[in-house]
Amino acid sequence: MSIYDLKVKTRKGEDVSLSDFKGKVLLIVNTATGCGFTPQYEALEKLYETYHDKGFEILDFPCNQFGHQAPGENDEIHEFCTAKYKTQFDQFAKIEVNGENESELYTLLKKEMPNEDVKGLKNKMAMKAIEKISTTCKKSGDIKWNFTKFLVDKNGNVIKRFDPTSDPMSFENDIKALL
Repeated sequence: MSIYDLKVKTRKGEDVSLSDFKGKVLLIVNTATGCGFTPQYEALEKLYETYHDKGFEILDFPCNQFGHQAPGENDEIHEFCTAKYKTQFDQFAKIEVNGENESELYTLLKKEMPNEDVKGLKNKMAMKAIEKISTTCKKSGDIKWNFTKFLVDKNGNVIKRFDPTSDPMSFENDIKALL
């Protein structure tokens, strides 16, 4: 199965095929509006503005599984992101990324790239603390927290997985290389 075989829901509840994104470099991220990592929206938007015209897309999937940090309905979450961070990239319906109700997309992403490479002592310490409080991270490969990011090439191959502590600007060169 390929990422392009899957469908996801828009924030309005309509089905969209991920095949619509063939030929684009994708950054897929599970987000939350009340998370300590929420300010990453600024860097995500900067990357989007810089590379969108070159074939880069960000697919934003709000998730309330970690500390209930994405409360509210899809439209409320979208309104928050566009008002506070001026986001322009695609934001989809709220999903689950771990467990029995996890999105097929995240099942595939985790299978293709089960582990992230955490860089730096500070980030490693933060991730250890996160692992202790994450109640939905039950098995190897599970998403540990909000703002886990997957980089997908133009052919739908999952290339890298970045942990929540990774500043999106830190992998700008990876994005440029795929474009």
